[in-house]
Amino acid sequence: MDITIVFSHFIPTILGFFGTILMINGIMDRHRNIAITGVGVFVVAALIPFIVIPFLLR
Repeated sequence: MDITIVFSHFIPTILGFFGTILMINGIMDRHRNIAITGVGVFVVAALIPFIVIPFLLR
């Protein structure tokens, strides 16, 4: 398996899932810090392919 597939498909999917779970949990339990952490994890999941993959393709 190529390392670029891991950074373009697997890691963003896992981080996006956990980010969504944290956002839902934080909103439902009225814990703002957990919801903000979930948003941060989700944004990292969306940006990680664009940050890491260009360095791997050099």
